[in-house]
Amino acid sequence: MYFMNALPGAVAEGLIWGLMAIGVYISYKILDIADLTVDGSICTGACVCAVLLGLGVNVWICILAALISGAIAGTVTGLLHTALGIPSILAGILTQLMLYSVNLLILGGRSLVAVDHRANHVLVHMSDNPSAIVTMGILVTAVIIVLWQFFYTELGLTIKSTGDNPDMSRAQGVNVKFNKVLGLAIANGIVALAGAMLAQYKGSANINDGRGAIVIALAAIFIGLSVSLKIKPNFVCSLIGVIGGGIVYYIVYNFVILLGLKTDYLKMLSAIIVTLFLAVPYLKAEYFTKQKPVPVAQAKRGG
Repeated sequence: MYFMNALPGAVAEGLIWGLMAIGVYISYKILDIADLTVDGSICTGACVCAVLLGLGVNVWICILAALISGAIAGTVTGLLHTALGIPSILAGILTQLMLYSVNLLILGGRSLVAVDHRANHVLVHMSDNPSAIVTMGILVTAVIIVLWQFFYTELGLTIKSTGDNPDMSRAQGVNVKFNKVLGLAIANGIVALAGAMLAQYKGSANINDGRGAIVIALAAIFIGLSVSLKIKPNFVCSLIGVIGGGIVYYIVYNFVILLGLKTDYLKMLSAIIVTLFLAVPYLKAEYFTKQKPVPVAQAKRGG
């Protein structure tokens, strides 16, 4: 009974984190970049949205500002990588560190800013999970449609080709550096959008909101892709699978909490889930088939 009561909340929060995982999917699967900026950009989106809502700004403007702030963060990472030659994973870490100070500045030096859903108009809140599920379902659908249309334009296809084979793309006259910056901006813009929705849902923005976000996103990606790619391996199904992975993750997350696991161990649980989904294909090829095992970094991407 307790689990059934907690289920709507798990689905609502799973949709929010699934949206965040779509942003990580773009950088990790399409661009083939392990971007750690997201731990900071999701918090930036939450902070921008919460502070603007507290000032009485319209919720849609708050969401747009959050999205833009995340895109700027992704652009910084992209420029550090492409213009300064810093390895992508280190560029993400550097931007993430910078964002911690930026987020504190946005919050006015406080570690937390509350959002009163009774005094401010918000789109989602944990006090009304059915409404939050419907709203997030519409938003996620809209994001998937926009990305589907964009990534099948000429520019979108060149971004995908940049991730697949940057050397060949460069030889065909594609501006690989520009595509990486643009792709990271789009990815972190979506992550910050999820952060804005998370701040509204929780009723607050916390300076530590993004800690470990990349692990949750990877868990959602690998859970979702393990199913969606077997059904129909295409771009839209992959995105839908990622959203489903976020929902499954949070259902399991809540179930484990109800079983009595201390919340101190939940980050470790997330890491174990990701480890299993990364290791299973390799172990299966190594010990259960005659196929030569393929390292994760070289595995075929689902985009």
